[in-house]
Amino acid sequence: MSLLELIADADERGLAASGVACLDRCLPPQEDGSDPEPLRPLWASCETGAEWATRLDAVLARLVGADGDSGNAATTARVVTLLAAAPRDFAAAPLRAWADACSLLALDVHGRFDFPSATDAETLNRCRVGGPVEGGPLLAGEVRRQAEILETLSEGPETAGGATGLRRVMDVSVEGRRVLRAVMSRRARGRTRPGGASLA
Repeated sequence: MSLLELIADADERGLAASGVACLDRCLPPQEDGSDPEPLRPLWASCETGAEWATRLDAVLARLVGADGDSGNAATTARVVTLLAAAPRDFAAAPLRAWADACSLLALDVHGRFDFPSATDAETLNRCRVGGPVEGGPLLAGEVRRQAEILETLSEGPETAGGATGLRRVMDVSVEGRRVLRAVMSRRARGRTRPGGASLA
């Protein structure tokens, strides 16, 4: 199934976890390194929606007051904006629209840091309808990652192992975050080298 089909078929649990995972992968680390996983509290609410709105507001408040990575301030701002737009109602319809927006953001961010870069809407939408991925390894990896997460959670909590299924999804997302942050770090170091030579 394509990404769009998987998003269309997902339930509240899958949509919430997919959206959180997309934002979690794209959020640059805080400047002081004080909280490497600021979105982690949200994962606990993805299973049943318990305290979803409360945790959203708490996470958002911490991020708004934190010092982000100055070299990736624009990416941080985009993630925070989508987090603020997350529905407080843990229901399929509003979560579906939000998860769709999170999917696009994650693909765009990966495309921007990829080589060759791929950020035009047509290319990104082609990835989501099952067409060929026209970009580098970062974008291709993110397409696969989003599909794997949605497929895992589409099995339902009983088949996917309930909390075990969510932990598996978290592991997939954490690995993706590690890869993207490594690329972000190389780009940031490249911008600070004499002459502006890029290391990416």
